Amino acid sequence: MELIRGLSAEYATVKAYLPRSKKPLKYNSNGTWDKVSWRDIGDEYGPVARVGDLVQITRIEIENDRIVLQINGGLNTKGKWYERIEGGVGGGTVPLTRDVSRSAGTTIAVEFPGKLPPVKPAEVKKMLAPLLDFEKRSATENYFDTLPPEIQEAIKAKRAEVGMTRDQVRMALGQPRDRVRETKDGVESEDWIYGLPPGKITFVTFVNSKVTKVKDAYAGLGGATAPQPKPQQ
Repeated sequence: MELIRGLSAEYATVKAYLPRSKKPLKYNSNGTWDKVSWRDIGDEYGPVARVGDLVQITRIEIENDRIVLQINGGLNTKGKWYERIEGGVGGGTVPLTRDVSRSAGTTIAVEFPGKLPPVKPAEVKKMLAPLLDFEKRSATENYFDTLPPEIQEAIKAKRAEVGMTRDQVRMALGQPRDRVRETKDGVESEDWIYGLPPGKITFVTFVNSKVTKVKDAYAGLGGATAPQPKPQQ
C-alpha cells in the first residue's frame, strides 16, 4: 500500500525515448532496458512524450516479481468491455462511458531478479531515474505552491474537493477513466469517473470548470451502483 500511495498520480520528466505499448515494457530494476527493442515497439504507435515533457503514473499493480506502472492512462485504442456499463444514483442511469476518450500512454514493468523485495517509493523512483526524473522541479510543482493550503492538502491526500479546477483534480487523482457530459435545464455539466466495477467508483462533477460535487459509490459487475456504505459502529 505504501508503494501505491507514494507513486500514484506522481509526475516525472521524460529523460529517454519512451514508446507507447499495449504490453508492459520490460525495465530492469538495475536501471537498464533494451533500448533497441523499445525503439522497434515505438515504430508502431510512436512515443508517449518528448524528452523533457511531463508524464504521470496513473495506475500501479504489484506482482510477484515486478511493479507495473501505467503511464498517462496506458494505451487504449479499441475501448474496453466496461465502456458499455450504465450506472447512476437514484431512479435513473446513464452510460458511464458515453463520451469515451482513448488514452495514448504506455505501461512499464519494473522487473526484479526473483521475488519482489520490500521497496519504498523513493527506491523505485531511483531505479527509474535513467528514464524518468521525479526530482526536477516542474511547472506543475511551481503551480502547486501558489494554491490555497486547503487545496494543497487535498491534492497531497489524493482526493477531489468542491471548488477545485480540472488541473487541480488531475494533480490529485490523475486522468479520469472516462468523462460524461450532459445538459440539464440549460446547465452543462461534466462528470469525471474514477475506478472500475466491481468496486469503488468516484464521480467528480464540474460546472463552469469548477467541481460542484464529489460522490463515491460502489458498483457490482453488472454496473449498478449504490452509495458508499457507512462504517459499522
